[in-house]
Parts: sequence; C-alpha cells; structure tokens
Amino acid sequence: SVSRTSPNLTFVPDCLPPDPMEVEELQCFVSNSKRLFVMTGAGISTESGIPDYRSEGVGLYARTDRRPVQHAEFIRSASARQRYWARNFVGWPQFSSHQPNKAHLVLRDWETLGKLHWLVTQNVDALHTKAGSQRMTELHGCTHRVFCLACGDRILRSELQEHFEALNPTWKAEAFGVAPDGDVFLTDEQVRNFQVPACRKCGGILKPDVTFFGDTVSQEKVSFVHQRLAESDSMLVAGSSMQVYSGYRFALAAREKKLPIAVLNIGPTRLDHFASLKLNSRCGELLPLIV
Repeated sequence: SVSRTSPNLTFVPDCLPPDPMEVEELQCFVSNSKRLFVMTGAGISTESGIPDYRSEGVGLYARTDRRPVQHAEFIRSASARQRYWARNFVGWPQFSSHQPNKAHLVLRDWETLGKLHWLVTQNVDALHTKAGSQRMTELHGCTHRVFCLACGDRILRSELQEHFEALNPTWKAEAFGVAPDGDVFLTDEQVRNFQVPACRKCGGILKPDVTFFGDTVSQEKVSFVHQRLAESDSMLVAGSSMQVYSGYRFALAAREKKLPIAVLNIGPTRLDHFASLKLNSRCGELLPLIV
C-alpha cells in the first residue's frame, strides 16, 4: 500500500514554495516532451523520510563526520562487513517500511500515460518500484536484494533479516542516529558480538545488491541506459545534485545530443551551467502540479 500522508520534511532543506512562473516553465518543458528521460536522486526520497548525503544542513555530511562504507573496505575486511550488517540489521525494519511520496506517484502516472520513456534512479530504496514504476533502471542497485560474491546466489533482504535474527537471538542494540540507505549509528562495542551469516549455498560473503562508494556500475547497465537516453527527446533530473559521475555521465551525454535538460533540485547541481531550466523546489510539491 502507498502512504498518502503529509510529506516528512525532517531531511528536506528549506526552500520557497513553487513560483507560478516556474510551474508554467516546467509544464511547458514536460508538454513539449514526447519521450522524457528522467533521472532521480536522493532528493526525491527525502520527503519519504529517508535522509540524503549532501543536502545543506540536513544531509549526512552536514550533520556528522560519518561516511558510507567503501566497496574495497567491505570486500577485504570481515570487521567492516560485521559493522555494516549490524547497523543495517538495526536500521532495516524502519528503512524497508518507507513508502513512496507524491513525486514517485507522479512519475509512475507519467509512465502510464506514455509521457515518461525511461526512468533511471540513483536511489537504492525501492520506492519507485513500490510506486509501480516499470520502465526503470536502478543504476546503483537496490538494498532489498542480497547476493553472494562467490557463487552469485540471490536472496531477498527480508529473508536475510530472518537469518540475522536466528543467529543473534539475544543481541540487541539501540541506534543513536539514522543515515541514508538503511544505515544507523552504533558503537564498536555494540557491534562486537553481532554474527553475520554466510551464503546458504557455498559459504561465501553476502553483499547487498548495490554499488558501494568506490565501486563502478557495470558496463552492460551503462550501455543499456545510454540506449534508453538515445531514444529520448528530453531529460529531467529530479532530486539530485549529480555530484556522482555514474549519473552525471548521462547528463553529459544528453548535452552532447543537444537534448533540453530540466533540473528540479533544492540547491546547486553540476548541471546548472548548461541546463535549459533549473528549479529550486521540493519534488513532491512541484511535480504534482504538472499535468
């Protein structure tokens, strides 16, 4: 079921309500698009109560000196994996319960109407899937899936939660802060006795099906997204500063193809100097105004 309650603005930067002129400009942009390519980032999910990394004042980097797990560290260090999974185990019940907001639902509706040609999300929260989007690529994967680094066996993250509970029947930890992507803050002492299951088939290392910082998106997926972009006639970026190159490269490709580009994001982005249109509004407030 999709929540239709008021937006959660805890992790949304302050901004002014949409200007009527901005609404008109975006309406014109969308109306002129026949095959719209949309790329979303963390800023589309903050109104669902999920914090992002870079937002001024409210993002993880602004609130703390903590940084997300690095790919190389997760691969080589058993203690890093133990720390990651302990924190993820505590954060999972809340993270997995988040529901799509109005912005996700609007993009789903645009797809249904044939307006949206393809959606690429940099998020790993499954909110577009929960909203019902189908013409979609999860560029950085999804935390709701887990796979084995050795044999490739895949399981649902919800199923892994049951394995964690069975291995740690008496382990309890109170989180003292929330971070993006299901992460929470725990002390080293809390993490020390947490048991991490191995792959049920081969005993290998289990990893969420996401691209960690320091890792790269597969060339196959990149090529597929480039193909969808080549079929499109315009690009809308919603809720992303596009600081990460894995997403930014598609904006560069759109500029090269001379596609009109609209950016909807609170705060500056890497596209501001070449976007056709830049709007500083909440995605969940402005997108529902577009018909």
